[in-house]
Amino acid sequence: MTGNPRSRRIADSIKKIVATALDSRVKDPRLGWVTITDVRVSGDGQQASVFYTVFGGEEERRATAAALKSSTGMLRTEVGKGLGIRLTPSLKFFEDAIPETAKTIDDLLVEARSRDAELARYKEGKEYAGGENPYRDDADADGAGDIDDIGAEAADDDAAADSGAAVSEGEDGERA
Repeated sequence: MTGNPRSRRIADSIKKIVATALDSRVKDPRLGWVTITDVRVSGDGQQASVFYTVFGGEEERRATAAALKSSTGMLRTEVGKGLGIRLTPSLKFFEDAIPETAKTIDDLLVEARSRDAELARYKEGKEYAGGENPYRDDADADGAGDIDDIGAEAADDDAAADSGAAVSEGEDGERA
């Protein structure tokens, strides 16, 4: 559906038509507070997957699913009238998992904040075991033995070898 602009337009139209029909035409008492979140149309336009969310508990979700299943034919008729295309896609309803996913993410964020606060309380008044930088010692204060110096010495050796400086080789061909 993402690559076909016609399928996207049809999906948007189906979303509006189904939402309007659920609000005005479907009189089933089992139908709860439904929100149509997304519609995906197959590439050939034969099937439409309608995703919805329901406000309420498990009982409201089951009742709404049953109401949508029983009103699928009437909703497909409304979609056919509203679209005005030769083939009306068949509708299939799926409960969207967005609210559960959002709640899970919110719970994880709350847990992360509480752990961060606990860690901040634990760190109050504490110092690092080796000071601010445990890898730096007093011998490095003058700059002797830095990593950059080691790299410079290796570069000097390579430059001397490239410039034709006398390099003696042993019997087995290794440098001495």
